[in-house]
Amino acid sequence: MQAPGIVELSDDESAELVELLQGLIRIPSVNPPGDEIVAARFLEGVLTAEGLAPTVVEPFPGRGSIVCRVRGDGAPEGDGGGPLLLLSHLDVVPAEPAGWSHDPFGGDLADGYVWGRGTIDMKSMVAMEVQVMRRLARAARAAGRNPATDPIPGLRRDVIFCSSADEEAGGVHGAGWLVDNHPDWLRAAGALNEAGGIGMTFGRTRFYPIQVAEKGYVVYKLHVKGRWGHGSVPTADNAAELAAQIVTRLSEPGPARLTETVRASLDRAIPHLVAHGGGAIARVVRLVARLRPGVVDAALRRLRDPVLARTASAMIHDTVSVGIIAAGVKYNVIPGAAEIELDCRTLPGTDETAMRAELRRRIGERLWSRMDVECELVGKPVEAPLDGPMYPLLEQVLRDHDREAVPLPFLAPYATDAKHLARIGVPTYGFSPLRMGREDSFLALMHGDDERVSVEALRWGLPVLWDAVMRFCG
Repeated sequence: MQAPGIVELSDDESAELVELLQGLIRIPSVNPPGDEIVAARFLEGVLTAEGLAPTVVEPFPGRGSIVCRVRGDGAPEGDGGGPLLLLSHLDVVPAEPAGWSHDPFGGDLADGYVWGRGTIDMKSMVAMEVQVMRRLARAARAAGRNPATDPIPGLRRDVIFCSSADEEAGGVHGAGWLVDNHPDWLRAAGALNEAGGIGMTFGRTRFYPIQVAEKGYVVYKLHVKGRWGHGSVPTADNAAELAAQIVTRLSEPGPARLTETVRASLDRAIPHLVAHGGGAIARVVRLVARLRPGVVDAALRRLRDPVLARTASAMIHDTVSVGIIAAGVKYNVIPGAAEIELDCRTLPGTDETAMRAELRRRIGERLWSRMDVECELVGKPVEAPLDGPMYPLLEQVLRDHDREAVPLPFLAPYATDAKHLARIGVPTYGFSPLRMGREDSFLALMHGDDERVSVEALRWGLPVLWDAVMRFCG
């Protein structure tokens, strides 16, 4: 149930939003190689048709990003306040068609859903952000103004739309390049990004996580040193066997730790779970909140939802995932070298030096001495303030559109382009609002087979996003 005075999406605009999303899905901007320029040019046409003046950049072949700005009527950075940035990305991860019931790049509309890679991550948010820009442009034209140059009626702050390349591979060719080369295009009082404001029901409670923090990442390549030999004479210096021992030791979860964001989320969730029949989930959350050594991971395994259990565990641990193991040249040659590539995700408060020390602790000195460690990529954890102007506003918007909503601050176990915005001081909040059904697990659909979003989720989400924009900027 929503608050009175909230205007639902019209059938015409709903159809327009769905058509826009379908058009984006049908552009297979899979990274690698990306080819986001095709999607950027598509959106350039959509925004230009509304009288706006978007800018498309292609700093690397095929890696296109788009930026578009509308003006508020407040004094620049004065009475009007700093701009609001609507951030999103154009690239998607690969999709193997064999696991899908619909063409992952067909944009099919069936059974009340739009199907395809990127519907959740994150072309639905791209489409909603573009629809916000369309609404603003149409308001200007209705008042006889040029939306590309004149202030938008009722808008105090500027609104910037940016959909970038390369987020799924670290954002270096997209938001990272924009921050390095055109920081003023993105500098804002706050930004709305992906992965928040998406409803998830536990027990009889509907929670809406709002991303205020995200883990960092460190990518390592371990060069394991053995000794080459004939396969007929086994040896303890087999680099493949040494690598196997290292991988086994890295599977240890390591110590749990609650960050400020996770602690705040648990404190707010527990009363609702206890009061509204969360049952086993409430008991698990209480155990996690107490952070009792040796109990936390066992408690998480009791959750019936394995995706939720893994995600919750990732939110309280520095994690290590083995991505690639390579060794050997022939079956009868004992390998003298092996390589292991690691994806480490770090909680706020853990830097690269601390992560390396944790790897060394898990692996042990004997095996550590048999390898060289190469650090390939580092992204720092990011946190935005809970007590700033943006977070309370987003909470209230959700409550007004859903009286049963329980907003929670959320630490994302993955990375987004918020890392690049942090370098220019832009606080970024994950807020891509969708009200998902019980049968639609956001965590399972993201990067999964049969990724899809319901039309009803979109019909609910766009007015919520619009309301957030207008309350902050109006």
